[in-house]
Amino acid sequence: MAVDVDSIWREHGSFVWRILHHLGLPPADIEDATQEVFVVVHRRLSEYQEQDKLRAWLYAICVRVARDHRRKLFRRRERITDVPPERTVGPTQANSVENREALQLAEKLLAALPEKQRAVFLLYEVEQLSMPEVALAVDCPVPTAYARLRRARERVLELVQRAQLRGEAP
Repeated sequence: MAVDVDSIWREHGSFVWRILHHLGLPPADIEDATQEVFVVVHRRLSEYQEQDKLRAWLYAICVRVARDHRRKLFRRRERITDVPPERTVGPTQANSVENREALQLAEKLLAALPEKQRAVFLLYEVEQLSMPEVALAVDCPVPTAYARLRRARERVLELVQRAQLRGEAP
């Protein structure tokens, strides 16, 4: 079965966007970083062999692109122009307050996890990769990935319970 960049984009474009978001890139830079990921995919696709490990391969590319992109942010300078930027469109009904609060809570809980646990938790629980794919993506043995997932789940549960005892949102 031949895999091309267009089919990878259609099937996994939103996955790449979400991973870059969870890796901490500023929202204004995610689109550019996503494009960079698919430039790498285009360039390296002929070297790619393991068709059943595609999402893990994409995750590894995202990690490298996000790292490089963050390095570039330190050197980027603001450019002053005569033309103001386009105005953005306000939030739609789909972006209700409740949805934003739920997303903020999820991001807060993820941010409280150590990086290695967060990566495993995100890939397994949110992106629903298999544990062998997760282990490949984060470059660790499968039992280690399971241990990180267990510790991450325990930490999230602890944070939620602690917040409930105080009578506040986690």
